[in-house]
Amino acid sequence: MGRVRRLCRTRRVGHAGTLDPMATGVLVLGVNKGTKLLTFLVGHDKGYAATVRLGRSTVTDDAEGEVTGGCDASALTEADVARAVSGLTGEIQQVPSAVSAIKVDGRRSYARVRSGEEVELAARPVTVGRFEVLRLRRPGEVDPSGAVVPEGVLDLDVEVEVSSGTYVRALARDLGAALGVGGHLTALRRTRVGGLTLEHAVSLERLDPETGPGPSAYLVDLAAAARAALPVRELDEAQARALGYGQRVESAEPGRRGPVAAFGPDGTLVAILDETRALARPHVVLAPAGGK
Repeated sequence: MGRVRRLCRTRRVGHAGTLDPMATGVLVLGVNKGTKLLTFLVGHDKGYAATVRLGRSTVTDDAEGEVTGGCDASALTEADVARAVSGLTGEIQQVPSAVSAIKVDGRRSYARVRSGEEVELAARPVTVGRFEVLRLRRPGEVDPSGAVVPEGVLDLDVEVEVSSGTYVRALARDLGAALGVGGHLTALRRTRVGGLTLEHAVSLERLDPETGPGPSAYLVDLAAAARAALPVRELDEAQARALGYGQRVESAEPGRRGPVAAFGPDGTLVAILDETRALARPHVVLAPAGGK
């Protein structure tokens, strides 16, 4: 974040959800006025590509933590794995990873674990819309990084689509537990946040004018970002004017859950709407009437 602030020459930079330290991929940032949109992106579902190593458990549920146990997983079959994956798909109760940012009595869970405390977090409902195993790699096979899979483990390349608040590390842990061998993540890449994908992403090196075109070449217009990330409603002139004054208008789809990006006839992003009731109310007005 600090580097982006320096590159964009502003302190008004925020994010719509951090990545784990070992993870790569899509991190949605808002700059200046774009920070107003972030609140409405935090709760979006997300997509990930990951590698799960079965046969070893770690204290962090990923490769950065100390190994705490495990059993030989090399004899597991594709059918064994498929049955266990099926049990972790759909609406499930998930206990978050203990090494997470969840607060326990005012302190982050990860801080308590790293200080040697035992932490037990409550299960919470999450939705795993897709949990697909793309490939199994057995001991002696080579992974994409060129490393050889060690004896006693089974590596799975997977893709998942999950609701906000789901821990992919916990999915790896629970998959290993369901198979009785232990499990953790060795790689994690976020591929999507809502409608924003890797195709929209750019590296920090490209944002740096010394190594790339700089931030001005990649900053996405607020209206374009809203169209990519949120359901869209097109307004007529009277509706756009009313919302610009902070007034309510009739909902286009009463009962629709989640924020809606409302655009004026000229393509201006007027407001982010709540259409859960018959009258839509603006969460935030982005184009006040009169342009003030």
